[in-house]
Amino acid sequence: MPEADRRFRIGTRASRLALWQTQAVIDALHARRPGLLVERVAISTIGDRITDVPLPRIGDKGVFTRELEDGLREATIDLAVHSLKDLPTEQPHGLALGAVLERDDPRDALVASSPTDLAILAPGARVGTSSLRRQAQLLAARPDLDVRDLRGNVPTRVDTVLSGDLDAAVLALAGLKRLDLTGHVREILSTQVMLPAPGQGAIAVQVRADDASVLALLATLDHAPTRLATSAERALLGHLEGGCQVPVGALAVISADGVMTLEAIVASLDGRRAVRRSASTRVGSEEEAVAFGRGLGEQLLADGAHGILGEVRRTLPSPLPWGAA
Repeated sequence: MPEADRRFRIGTRASRLALWQTQAVIDALHARRPGLLVERVAISTIGDRITDVPLPRIGDKGVFTRELEDGLREATIDLAVHSLKDLPTEQPHGLALGAVLERDDPRDALVASSPTDLAILAPGARVGTSSLRRQAQLLAARPDLDVRDLRGNVPTRVDTVLSGDLDAAVLALAGLKRLDLTGHVREILSTQVMLPAPGQGAIAVQVRADDASVLALLATLDHAPTRLATSAERALLGHLEGGCQVPVGALAVISADGVMTLEAIVASLDGRRAVRRSASTRVGSEEEAVAFGRGLGEQLLADGAHGILGEVRRTLPSPLPWGAA
């Protein structure tokens, strides 16, 4: 079929945030190729269907991406739009990361119904999050908090706080901004307190590795600095053999002169033990970024992260059958 007549089917989750992100990709494509025919295909993932179970009990990898990847392999869709932080660090055979769009603010934010911040929350305050990474860093900063599991899409989590069921919650700032829900953000958490998840704030587009026309189309959307930074973060996570549900934070920042600084943390679930390291180097290619991330990951393991992650894995319950690969 001539590309001019081809309708590109874009797979997405059905949440408000996922649809916003998919529309952002569609708008970017249309800006570069006016008249391009696209069709949005909503796909329900296991993470969307099961909202009353903590994420580690569903599974560690592909909770929000597996069904979209199945759609690519089965050719029912041509592109899949993801939050990059949700994507497993290893690409499945036959699939490729076609584009990483320019990253939004990667930091986390504290949401509450009344003015406050992390330092002045009352002892025993109930703070919600579905992330073990956030739980560990919250307890490292405030061991007196009552950190509770909080599932659901972004508006649902915000509503849970506003209804009084929780005193506060920690969510990704980028998602709150995209949905115009920053009105109840009481504090943007410093990365010294809360390092984000690898890839947080970035939108990724996944494709079949042999679909040359789609790869060429997406190349115009790829943001090189974001691709380099997130490649280093994800390589570090992969070297630690960590998935989305491990207490690992990482953030790479590239200076104007091309020097990348990568900072990462591995923390115990109670926040009492943590290994935090940073390093800087000049990075000129994705391969160099990956090698840099793996190198810092190896340093973290040597400095004690191996023991912390082993303890975390022994502590967490085994995934239920629906989370099996």
